[in-house]
Amino acid sequence: MPPKKPSSAASPPPPDVGLLEEIGGGFLGAAATVGGMGLLGYQILRRLVTFRIDRAETLRNLYRMGVKSIPIVIVTALFTGAIMVIQAAPLVVRLGAQGLLGWGAGFGILREIAPLLTALMINGRVGANNTAELGTMVVTEQIDALRVLAIDPIAFLIAPRFVAIVTTLFLSTIFADTLALLGAAYGGLGLLGVEPKTFYNGLTSGLLGLSDVTSGLVKSIVFGVVMALSSCQYGLGVKGGAPGVGRAVNATVVASAAGIFILDYFVSFTLD
Repeated sequence: MPPKKPSSAASPPPPDVGLLEEIGGGFLGAAATVGGMGLLGYQILRRLVTFRIDRAETLRNLYRMGVKSIPIVIVTALFTGAIMVIQAAPLVVRLGAQGLLGWGAGFGILREIAPLLTALMINGRVGANNTAELGTMVVTEQIDALRVLAIDPIAFLIAPRFVAIVTTLFLSTIFADTLALLGAAYGGLGLLGVEPKTFYNGLTSGLLGLSDVTSGLVKSIVFGVVMALSSCQYGLGVKGGAPGVGRAVNATVVASAAGIFILDYFVSFTLD
């Protein structure tokens, strides 16, 4: 009997090759997303420079994204300030440094905590909702209908949402800074017996400067740009019907949060 020929079926690739393919595919996907966001940002910038932006749509989005986000910003900011006092309480009591409570809480709130937590909260509410709306428009071919009617989707839909998200996050950060300091002042009164006057004296004693305030505000603008581009990019790139919208919303929240933390590091490193 003649010997059997070896099977011509290809053997499965070694595990290392599969892992490398997954890593390479992940990097390529991330590069494609970042490149798409860059191109989208360029298109938005062209419309903004030439004032090709729908004013009514911008005002409507400012109301939906900004005004309706005020309650969650209030709750987040007040409890953020109180948490800062709780964390500082053991050290303040041990060293008897009640006069420095305002400086310690203000330094963390103004430079880092308020802009970061506000961005994450706005990302979960505004960024996800923006992706879902744009993705639904893509699936139902509403954006194609705008092009058929000779209406520029970037000028009519995307640029107003970009401006609204960046403006919302910038103003929300200013609002959150004020409320977080208020929550920290009265948290210090309730937990440590530090009068609000003593707290604010420590805040304005010269240890904190204008750069500490501007650092957090610059971060809020950067975070807003990342959030706006990410949510619009994933919304416009939806494929696969309703399940694709859900996947895009999830990807937006994850990508925006990751981008916020990564850029937070680089902006902090640059400004400091």
